[in-house]
Amino acid sequence: MKVLVTGAAGFIGYHVARRLTETKKCEVLGMDNLSDYYDVALKRARIEQLAALGSEDFRFLQADFADAEKFAGLVAHFKPDYVVHLGAQPGVRFSMEHPTAYTRSNLDGFASVLEACRRTPPRHLVFASSSSVYGAGAKPPYREDDNTDQPISYYGATKKANELMAHSYAHNHGLNLTGLRFFTVYGPWGRPDMAPTLFARAICEGKTLPLFNAGKNLRDFTYIDDIVDGVVKVLLYPSPDLAGSSAATAATRAAGLTLGSAHGNGHPPLRVFNLGHHRPVETILFVRMLEELLGKKAVVELLPPQPGDMFETCADLTRIQAAIRFTPKVPLEEGLRRFVEWFRRYYQC
Repeated sequence: MKVLVTGAAGFIGYHVARRLTETKKCEVLGMDNLSDYYDVALKRARIEQLAALGSEDFRFLQADFADAEKFAGLVAHFKPDYVVHLGAQPGVRFSMEHPTAYTRSNLDGFASVLEACRRTPPRHLVFASSSSVYGAGAKPPYREDDNTDQPISYYGATKKANELMAHSYAHNHGLNLTGLRFFTVYGPWGRPDMAPTLFARAICEGKTLPLFNAGKNLRDFTYIDDIVDGVVKVLLYPSPDLAGSSAATAATRAAGLTLGSAHGNGHPPLRVFNLGHHRPVETILFVRMLEELLGKKAVVELLPPQPGDMFETCADLTRIQAAIRFTPKVPLEEGLRRFVEWFRRYYQC
């Protein structure tokens, strides 16, 4: 089967493309515009890792999915059976000062992806949403049916908009669409602007490590292999396949989902799942664990809360467990050990 993965040079995109390629059952086309939001060398190194698999089942194309006509032509030519849309402009804090980048990639870009898939429909389109859609007034653990009308950051607002856009295309055009609300993801080949790498580099280099809200923020850290398991399983089970199985249909209904005739037109609705670990920890504890693994103390500066940050993130996994029996397997202690091993090799620390 053919799978198109956008954002294939990104953290999650790289790991998803790798897993699909290693199955030897997929022809994977990975694409990425290699933006300079963070070190492009890291993105190129990920692509080199995919090329090093020596598989003819993976190809990479540098392109921008926000270029609507070119992307539609690419999809029409490749005719993917499945699309995993992981490309986006990431970063909560960056969105507060550079909103136009998010409008271009996350709004115009996602509209381009939806329209291309309307013209050349895949069996299933899975796209990245975010726990950032849970904003003011949200109470952990976050459930998919919680009110998400008040995202705190502009990044979160664009991801909420993606879910609404996807709902429209599912309803009006019969596309099989699933959005995944990722919680804080960590692991080898992680983004350098995210907490695990920022913290580890500060510790190794003896630099001051600022911890907002005095390090008391709680984050639902989820290891990358668990995230990939969830993405791939969800990808292969779009709504019609679930509806065709009485057992799966019962499980889906138990999860609070409605299939098939939800809109009275036989079209499948948009599905949205949390994808996290459900065991949030304080960031200060996360730092202490890194200190032990790196064998060096951190120079910590405790600061007030940061505008745009959420005090706690925690995923309720009831829906996704019922739909695909998803259960995260990698505890934080083991996941951090694997991350630190990679970190030392890559950054020579």
